[in-house]
Amino acid sequence: MTAVHVDHGLRPGSAVEAERVAAAAARVGASFRSVRVEVALGPDQEARARSARHAALGPRAALGHTADDQAETVLVNLLRGAGLAGLSSLRPGPRHPLLGLRRSETRGLCASLDLDPVEDPSNADPRFVRNRVRHEVLPLLAAVASRDPVPLLVRTAEVAAGDADLLDQLAAGLDPADARALAGAPPPLAARAVRRWLAGDGSGPGGAERHPPDRATVDRVLAVAAGRAVACEVTGGWRVSRTGQVLRLERR
Repeated sequence: MTAVHVDHGLRPGSAVEAERVAAAAARVGASFRSVRVEVALGPDQEARARSARHAALGPRAALGHTADDQAETVLVNLLRGAGLAGLSSLRPGPRHPLLGLRRSETRGLCASLDLDPVEDPSNADPRFVRNRVRHEVLPLLAAVASRDPVPLLVRTAEVAAGDADLLDQLAAGLDPADARALAGAPPPLAARAVRRWLAGDGSGPGGAERHPPDRATVDRVLAVAAGRAVACEVTGGWRVSRTGQVLRLERR
């Protein structure tokens, strides 16, 4: 087991935080390494910092998201107009081993083990949507509903995950390069097949994994499949063109 400290270089005192993480790792017999990433100030700083952090940690890292984080993610993604995939983006498993715990339970566990958590001051910054959801929206929802909304939002994520998985299984049998098949498929399945294809999951040409496209991009590709357009531009410097009944994903 290796504990990884990612220093975004966005605030002073990060070296001291790394020392605290190293000490905690040594106490439980884990290895330790610290990684410095560069995140420039500017728009979408939180999202860019998260992407840099995940890249430094790697796909096999266990993250510390709790049930409270999952509830916040549901609300944040709803505000962005997300579908089932966005509502169920945090899944239980090796990547998210703490989703069954509340944030208060992790704090209690740290206290019982005499571990002093590092508090990230940016978690209180109201410039970030997630922080306003955490400190303003969720307490308001609790007052309106007269109950804790976190378990309800977690249940919504679980239901959405089951529905999303079923649609993904059905869409996997649809060839996204077959214009006739796409045009004749139920719209939710056609949209899912196109999204998987453009994300570069190996179901079509294009190679490595890319960021999933937004709904407007998917709609443009479906218009090409239906014959309402000859070609269209998609994100990341790619375009989709049609020759006969075949769609091609190619570099612009």
